Amino acid sequence: MSRTYRTDPELTHRLSRRGMLGVAAGAGAAALLGAAATPATAAAPGAAPSVAGRGRPVLPPGRLGIQLYSLRDKVSTLGFAPVFAELEKYGYDEVEFAGYGQGSAGPITLAQLKRLARNHGLKPIGSHVGYYSDDPNAYTFAQNLTKVLDDAQALGLKHIGTASNPFRYGSTVDALKRAADEFNTYGAAARARGMKFYQHNHSEEFSFATDNPRVRLYDVLLAETDPDLVFLEMDIYWAYSGQFRFSKRPDGTPAPFDPLDYVLKQPHRYPLFHVKDGVSDPANTYGYRMVDVGDGDIDYQRFISGVTRLRGERLAHHWQAEHDNPAESFTFARRSSEHLHSLREDC
Repeated sequence: MSRTYRTDPELTHRLSRRGMLGVAAGAGAAALLGAAATPATAAAPGAAPSVAGRGRPVLPPGRLGIQLYSLRDKVSTLGFAPVFAELEKYGYDEVEFAGYGQGSAGPITLAQLKRLARNHGLKPIGSHVGYYSDDPNAYTFAQNLTKVLDDAQALGLKHIGTASNPFRYGSTVDALKRAADEFNTYGAAARARGMKFYQHNHSEEFSFATDNPRVRLYDVLLAETDPDLVFLEMDIYWAYSGQFRFSKRPDGTPAPFDPLDYVLKQPHRYPLFHVKDGVSDPANTYGYRMVDVGDGDIDYQRFISGVTRLRGERLAHHWQAEHDNPAESFTFARRSSEHLHSLREDC
């Protein structure tokens, strides 16, 4: 169960400024290859959603994690022990790795890392590893699958995945099918060891195939990967960025979608999420400027409760706070936990 945490005196002020600003704008259309869903859950552009309702906590107990990439500066200078101690104080339950070293803070074994996390009440839930490399000795799925899975198993991970894009062979339909075949292979190998293989998206996955601009590449990935072998970690910020960038096809015809609808259609395929926030900025190429969770315009009350209200799904997912480049990483971690714990469902 999530532990107690101290209330940030700035929290009330930060909550009062939130609004959707069109984050979930756009009506859903049936995407090709069967991966889009209906727009019924999308909020109206400009709507100001309820942030702190009166119901039960939106965040399920025991399911708040953090992607340690967000704290890489602290890990490299202080080591894992002080970082894990802070995360324990902030009320985190899980950690997702982005490498198992400590940089200048010195070496650590996997056994030590696993024990250290356990001693601070943190469960290692997943890890990001590269997809492929030109170096045959690289620590990637394509070059060293057995070693990658050995290490994940030593840490007791239930999920092992990649944040690399699926464009190893290009951005055509056939290129995505080739990558999907490889993901199926990695997924089968992971399942044989009791783990789930997953892929983490950025915004480009929601673009269109270069040889068929009516086909969204994310839909190809979903359709061509075995749902029992390949899972997805939706980075919610980048999915909304994809919505901003690719709600029209290259010829200008509408192709709207709502990231939440993908999850609602196949919730079992999304065991993990990255919870990062952004301020709407149409002048920005990506549509948003990344900020600490709770300081932006992504409606996490709507998104998380939309998933956890599904029958049997409340405890089926893991929510990992993340910021690619926080101004101060411990402050980011603390405030993100406080904000997410503060969210309540509407009665």
